[in-house]
Amino acid sequence: MPATTLFESRLLSVIDYRCTASPADRPFAESHERYSLAYVRKGSFGCRAHGESFDLVTGSLMVGYPGDEYVCTHEHHHGGDECLSFQLAPELVEAIGGRTAPWRAGAVPPLAGLMVLGELAQATAEKSAELGLDEVGVSLAARFVATVSGTARNARLPVDRRRAVEAAHWIDAHSSEDVDLDRIATAAGLSPFHFLRLFSGVLGVTPHQYLVRSRLRHAARLLADAERPVTEVALDVGFADLSNFVRSFHRAAGVSPRGFRKAARGDRKIFQERLAAAV
Repeated sequence: MPATTLFESRLLSVIDYRCTASPADRPFAESHERYSLAYVRKGSFGCRAHGESFDLVTGSLMVGYPGDEYVCTHEHHHGGDECLSFQLAPELVEAIGGRTAPWRAGAVPPLAGLMVLGELAQATAEKSAELGLDEVGVSLAARFVATVSGTARNARLPVDRRRAVEAAHWIDAHSSEDVDLDRIATAAGLSPFHFLRLFSGVLGVTPHQYLVRSRLRHAARLLADAERPVTEVALDVGFADLSNFVRSFHRAAGVSPRGFRKAARGDRKIFQERLAAAV
């Protein structure tokens, strides 16, 4: 798998992974060398770890614990997947209050507060945001530890998993449009009731939650990349109401859209205040 190291220090490394594996490639066991958080910025893939199977879509996190084995699968092939991986030394994990349980989660579904930081990290990696990758990485890890829970998920049949992942791709591709449960369920070929139960059971979030978080993820990139008005960003990503966008974004990022843009432009005071609140 092509990998590019973007940042490396004693406590933290950031690596860009681009996987081109297909369903025809035979899965094989690997092991995590360090504590890690891999933000899925594109595509989807499966992961088996700790006796569980996870389906990771855009916005998910793959979580690593040193020495734990895992197997990645690619039955839901969409032209490859890309991850931005943050690998942490034990001293850093201890400093942010990490314990064993969060880091053995295997994977985390798309959660708004983690997704916007993932997009800020990606913008930073592309030099669109004037921050340090180590700063964003520490903030993401701190938010992860504070957010993650050990909620168990029921096992699902492969056909259910495939439908849920395909639906997530569909939602992400149409997130700027007027999308409701009935439209998504119709695209998936299921009744709204059965689709809601299937999607939530497989991915750990409801279709509406994933839709909103997809919109917030796209908004985070636009805010970090360009000087477009906040109102324009809100409308472009699918929010019809500016106040709803500002409220949702603030709840996810901990700062307003303008505050997030200032942080992406290098206002470390805002970033440091959020980091302190997350720890």
